[in-house]
Amino acid sequence: MNSGTGVALITGASMGIGLELARAFAKKGHGVVLVARSRDKLEALAREIERTEGVRAIAVAADLTDRAAPARLADAVEKEGLVVDYLVNNAGFGYTGPFVEAELGRQLDMIQVNVTALTELTHRFGKAMAERRRGGILNIASTAGFPPGPNMAVYYASKAFVVSFSEAVAHELRNTGVQVTAYCPGPVATEFGRVAGNAESLLFRMGSVASPDRVAEDAYRALFGGRVLKIQGFMNWMSVQVLRVSPRALVRAITGWLNSSGS
Repeated sequence: MNSGTGVALITGASMGIGLELARAFAKKGHGVVLVARSRDKLEALAREIERTEGVRAIAVAADLTDRAAPARLADAVEKEGLVVDYLVNNAGFGYTGPFVEAELGRQLDMIQVNVTALTELTHRFGKAMAERRRGGILNIASTAGFPPGPNMAVYYASKAFVVSFSEAVAHELRNTGVQVTAYCPGPVATEFGRVAGNAESLLFRMGSVASPDRVAEDAYRALFGGRVLKIQGFMNWMSVQVLRVSPRALVRAITGWLNSSGS
């Protein structure tokens, strides 16, 4: 798959990994469709990208907690006369705390964004890519997609879905010219930790926290390098391998401890 051509649609593009993914694609010569809730931030980023990279950048404000948002997003892209060659499902959020004590609506919104919207966008744009026999889908998963996650139960489960779903669809599309990649970072220095409520957790305080620009560049290389599953960083990769051979009760205990404040 050749880099530097085609339009990339990136969700969650107003900050963090999504913002850096938008810059990474634009630097390689891709036009970009920037999707997030904040229109002002998206439009500022679009102007920056057009000025610095000389590619077309379109801002589309959308709240993916709204069940109708993926269909409206596809319609907006069609009205712009654009063909999406690369879909980057980056939007997502987490919550830290015991599941039964959490606000149920927030947990269901998380499933809507992290799982349902990702699934619908993959189907809508992936179907067209398969028919054209070219394209790529980059799903931002997480190392949280491998163990169960006490104190972040829904978030970890949602990322497990992304890993499994991406690998399965990648296999189905393997002979169509469409690359599907699940990219799994560990802790990243973004607003995610503050929003999720785990910025002060042992996971962030004790672990190696990556920068979003380096994560974005690595994710871009994973997609265009034909990787179906890529875990960011050697230490994260090693941690996942250890999890796979450890007793599940021990994995649950350690993950729950890491997702606590340690106080």
